[in-house]
Amino acid sequence: MELGVSIFPTDTTIDPATLARAVEDLGFESLWFPEHSHIPASRHTPWGGRDDAPSLPEMYWRTYEQFVALMAAAAATSRLRVGSGITLVAQRDPIWLAKQVATVDSLSNGRLLFGIGYGWNKEEMAHHGVRYRERRALLREKVLMMQALWTQEEAAYRGEMLELEPSLAWPKPVQQPYPPIIMGSGAGPKTFAHIVEFCDGWMPIYGRHPIAEQIADLRRAAVARGRDPDTLEIGVFNAPRDAEQLAELARAGVARAVFGLPAAAPEAVMERLAGYATYLDAI
Repeated sequence: MELGVSIFPTDTTIDPATLARAVEDLGFESLWFPEHSHIPASRHTPWGGRDDAPSLPEMYWRTYEQFVALMAAAAATSRLRVGSGITLVAQRDPIWLAKQVATVDSLSNGRLLFGIGYGWNKEEMAHHGVRYRERRALLREKVLMMQALWTQEEAAYRGEMLELEPSLAWPKPVQQPYPPIIMGSGAGPKTFAHIVEFCDGWMPIYGRHPIAEQIADLRRAAVARGRDPDTLEIGVFNAPRDAEQLAELARAGVARAVFGLPAAAPEAVMERLAGYATYLDAI
């Protein structure tokens, strides 16, 4: 099982390049950055869409632009995989996003992991012109359009919500046919249908649901739709800080576990990172 770390990269914590070098030097496989474009001050939507959620931490509105930060991390390293954990696809222009993904993958020599998700902040989505109930369908069509832009010499796409006339778009990604598309979302029939249709993996947040049972459900969904379930890579965010629990995840079929780092002072981040490094030889 590969081990990685994630952090909200902000202007008040350790910079992405310095962190990336330390993560690579210690032997971790990947470094992941989440994103939010902004946080509307109204704050009507609770954190994560959960009614019992605590107040939203400051890091949510201080995070750097995701792909700029990922490129800084990639440029400072040579082996480390850099991941978007996650990109809020429904809120982004798919033509520009396809170019950002391809650019980072090209300049990093094929080290990008493209984590995607539906999003939970209704006000943030609304500022981008996205209706909350349409976010899943919109994400699907934007991903399909991006796949066309990455793989076709003269790319075109026509869906129910989006359309792209034949167009030229370069660079193409180094990874073929494109960087792994990894769904970061909770379990459910609609989510699993999307994963099977256009994703290469699934990375839920650990601890919210019984992961072994959900992996079995996803594999059954793949078989039902005629896809080899072994082509889907499973990972978890917010990995447990316990060697036996990590071993259990590995036995359940989890190929990547990503620990969360605090968006804190650089010294606190490095101390936590060093603690996570103790698991590298245990797994």
